[in-house]
Amino acid sequence: MVEINKDNLEKALSKNKESSPPQISPEEEIGFHKGALNTLISERNELFKMLQNIEAIMQAHLKRLEELGVKIEKK
Repeated sequence: MVEINKDNLEKALSKNKESSPPQISPEEEIGFHKGALNTLISERNELFKMLQNIEAIMQAHLKRLEELGVKIEKK
């Protein structure tokens, strides 16, 4: 995983470390960061839903295996 410098987000995300970030107004920057957070929150929520679905399917397989007499060791 790539280490993200949270103290200087613009520099951490810049592809060219030598160039300075484009100048934008504080209002535009606030809007940008709020939009990014909303997008990331939505992505995290969808990932959580996927994990819940995977867990439910795994539990169904485990239950059926137990019904068939297969012992599953839980780790």
